Amino acid sequence: MKAIFLDRDGTINEEVDYLLRKEDIKLIDGTIDALDIFKKLGFLNIIITNQSAVARGFLTIHKLDSIHKEMVHLLQKDGINLIDDIFYSPYHIDGIIPEFKKNSGDRKPGTGLIEKAQKKYNIDLKNSFLIGDSLSDMKCALNAGLKSVLVLTGYGQKTLKECEKENLELYHAAVNLLDAANFIENKLRKR
Repeated sequence: MKAIFLDRDGTINEEVDYLLRKEDIKLIDGTIDALDIFKKLGFLNIIITNQSAVARGFLTIHKLDSIHKEMVHLLQKDGINLIDDIFYSPYHIDGIIPEFKKNSGDRKPGTGLIEKAQKKYNIDLKNSFLIGDSLSDMKCALNAGLKSVLVLTGYGQKTLKECEKENLELYHAAVNLLDAANFIENKLRKR
């Protein structure tokens, strides 16, 4: 099994600092088409996302789950779910909710969420990708041995400069998720 690991905010939906209400989900143009391309290429589409809003007390797990349920509902094509699973890290050391106020390897750039998904779905990491808009996404990809694709939506422009400054090599930088999907599709077709 191979997977596309997807960051959520700034990659799939527009960055709004903290997404606290399902009514505020606004998908980035081309997202559904991109996810459909990945499915047709035989990838699992798995969201991996840091959600420190839980640790910070802005959001309950129940509310986060309802946001994710709505997101899965929105990310369909012809009645077929384009998202196979969502893994999230509710932890942050600066949190105020005691059970989530801690360091966790699940929090990107840690690879805990990738490891959980890999175990659950028997994922071949060498043939999988991580697509995101932040430095922690790109470092997570590197730490997990995934091909890193930076999207220039969300914080992507700023992240591109940070990656250059840190000499962090990217597999590819894409305008948005659809551009990333087209790039990956072309790469695979050339094999």
